Amino acid sequence: MTTLSSSFFQRPLAHRGYHDASAGILENSRKAFVAAIEAGYGIELDVQLSKDGHAMVFHDYELSRLTNERGATRIHTRNELEGISLRRMDETIPALPEILTLVDSRTPLLIELKDQDGAMGADVGALEQSVAEALREYSGPVAVMSFNPYSVAELARITPRTPRGIVSCSYSAEHWPLLNEQTRDKLRGIPDYNRVGACFISHRYDDLQNPRVAELKAAGAHVNCWTVRSAKAEAEARMVADMITFEGYEAKIPVD
Repeated sequence: MTTLSSSFFQRPLAHRGYHDASAGILENSRKAFVAAIEAGYGIELDVQLSKDGHAMVFHDYELSRLTNERGATRIHTRNELEGISLRRMDETIPALPEILTLVDSRTPLLIELKDQDGAMGADVGALEQSVAEALREYSGPVAVMSFNPYSVAELARITPRTPRGIVSCSYSAEHWPLLNEQTRDKLRGIPDYNRVGACFISHRYDDLQNPRVAELKAAGAHVNCWTVRSAKAEAEARMVADMITFEGYEAKIPVD
């Protein structure tokens, strides 16, 4: 089984980089990643798939929240996406290899692959392959994760030495309206943890008292949590979590 680098437990992970829209630094931007490194934080980022099979560093399935364009992210090629400007920034959407070069092993990097199947099913492969290819020559502390266990299983197959985890939560109908009840019930129990060879979960911060989280932690799983937005919430989360993903405040770096 793969294991996480100890550096993941030494630095809080800046959610989508150390971003601040009011200061003109959008999430998943180069400036947000540089700001995280300069502040001594690790980085969590998201990847979506381009039309021509490239991992692009972007959270949303649709472009309009973060750019002046509209439409699905995945109907555009890598070159097209790299030409789309982020709102109020002199930056465009980056591809994953560029960000790996930018980070250059200076801080731990947690990469979330967004579900491309649409229903947390088995229609996966292209995004996972692109991420694996990008990581092939990367030597810094890195881990991959996804809500979709099929995605994590595919990562286990094609990049077995890369530490991997499952993103998890309580899967309420309110927050997951596109998933049917049966799928939500199944995923809620994190049943695939051992099957995919995971070494951690990244669980929603306000559901850390879930008995399944305690069960996995007792069995040796590391626990990350998302997304902490205050020092008070961080203190509560750290009673369970080994590491945190945060945004919107200045997280303290633990002192040994």
